[in-house]
Amino acid sequence: MSNELLFISGFLLFIALIMALDLGLFSKRDHTISLKQAAVMSFVMVVLALSFYLLLVLEGHYLHGIENFAQLEQIVKAHKHPITLIPGNFEESLILYKKNLGIEFLTGYVIEYALSVDNIFVIVLIFSAFSVPEKYYHRVLFWGILGAVVMRFIFIFAGAALINQFGWILYVFGAFLLFTGVKMFFSKDGDDKIDPENHPVVKFVSRFFKIHPRYEGKQFFHKVGGKRLLTPLFLVLLIVEFTDLIFAVDSIPAIFAVTKDAYIVFFSNIFAIMGLRSMFFLLVNIIHKFHYLKTGLAVLLTFIGVKMLAHDYLKEWGFTTEHSLIIIVFILTASIVASLVFPKKKTA
Repeated sequence: MSNELLFISGFLLFIALIMALDLGLFSKRDHTISLKQAAVMSFVMVVLALSFYLLLVLEGHYLHGIENFAQLEQIVKAHKHPITLIPGNFEESLILYKKNLGIEFLTGYVIEYALSVDNIFVIVLIFSAFSVPEKYYHRVLFWGILGAVVMRFIFIFAGAALINQFGWILYVFGAFLLFTGVKMFFSKDGDDKIDPENHPVVKFVSRFFKIHPRYEGKQFFHKVGGKRLLTPLFLVLLIVEFTDLIFAVDSIPAIFAVTKDAYIVFFSNIFAIMGLRSMFFLLVNIIHKFHYLKTGLAVLLTFIGVKMLAHDYLKEWGFTTEHSLIIIVFILTASIVASLVFPKKKTA
């Protein structure tokens, strides 16, 4: 247990360092994030994720403090890793385990990163609907992502506890993802439209708090006559958090389809979430060009839902995590290529 606490503590400290670096780079003053800044930060976050993948492949046994074959066998069984250990050969079995651990992290990271693109679609609509000044985008996203890290931590370990207690809940997750994927596939372009006045978060918050009618710079609160009012910018932050909460209901079960190790689910989730802010500024002006990406995400969720429902059969057929990763990358690549080859026709 001490090794697990040390590993997770080190990871959280690393995340805090990245957030502090991000805040230092982007938040010294309110300004629009340039494409170059966004590209550099996106590249850095992807490199950090790939470095963490290599860390797991090389030193992943420290995650659960595995020191002998019996411990390794117990961990593999507890987390249902799709590998066959070599009896009497601890070293080779450990290599197999660490390689699989890295692939599970990488697959979960790709899934979450891809689903984050759909999150970006909605955040763009939110900022547009509430007429948020572009120079305040980074402030909202920074605090939104910080809140998302906390929520994902709670969701993931609560989900892991449920799965350990009730194994059948994986089939519920699978059915839900299948339903979500099919629903997304047949959804229309206007279904994501944001109505600022009738948004459920706005209605709920307005019942308990006074809302200031206009933006006051980057402030989340504004005092009028000695009373502290919420600014529209704070409302936008709450809506972004609410949106991430909804997306987490899809994305977290999707990664549990890849691995039952809650730490790997958490690591892959957080790396993708940390890259969301820089990816937003990288894609905000061109995301409309990838009009088939939403269809690709629908197919992705449908595939993961089917995988969860047919997990036992796929395991018997020799379906591995590597196969999942290949299919997922193919779906995403195909949707991006299709968007570029068959651009959306302009409407009058």
